[in-house]
Amino acid sequence: MDLFTSGTNRLPQDGIVNYFGFIMPKEEADDFYLKLLENIEWKNDQAMMFGKLIETKRKVGWYGSHPFEYTYSKITKKALPWTDELEKLKAICEKQTGQTYNSCLLNLYHDGSEGMGWHSDGEKDLKKNGSIASMSFGAVRKFAFKHRENGEKVEVILEHGSLLEMAGTCQSHWLHRLPPTTKVTQPRINLTFRTIVNF
Repeated sequence: MDLFTSGTNRLPQDGIVNYFGFIMPKEEADDFYLKLLENIEWKNDQAMMFGKLIETKRKVGWYGSHPFEYTYSKITKKALPWTDELEKLKAICEKQTGQTYNSCLLNLYHDGSEGMGWHSDGEKDLKKNGSIASMSFGAVRKFAFKHRENGEKVEVILEHGSLLEMAGTCQSHWLHRLPPTTKVTQPRINLTFRTIVNF
């Protein structure tokens, strides 16, 4: 079975969201899931909201080819060196998308009560209109996009061992979110491989 297939653009206009579906056998995805849970230096995410430092239940990890500093929600993080698993997964993403990445932001959602509100990944340190490769392990979750101007929505179901790529002008024209749900009781790990240019 050839797992390296072309993605299908799910956006009707103004950007690219390629969903590749499963890119590895379930047994391999299971193995990566367990190793990521164990080997990533997970920390509760922090954000500045209304002048106060908020700590989330969701945990994050920040890794890269260099000790990049990355700022979002007014909090700066310094990248840790790649783990063996992350280097392997980066190579898989690069082969699948035809792009290259030098950093990865990881999110650990413990269950469906944890999600992410509407936002775009438009930080100044990221390559403009660059590719962001989003891998999913663990619980199956719904991922939503909303057009900034006309409000049109697109939903994608992200499966265990799957890959979604956001590229082109997607971040300029579309917001995305991971909506909370009471139906999911298991953890999900999300890896977003990206390219930092200002360092």
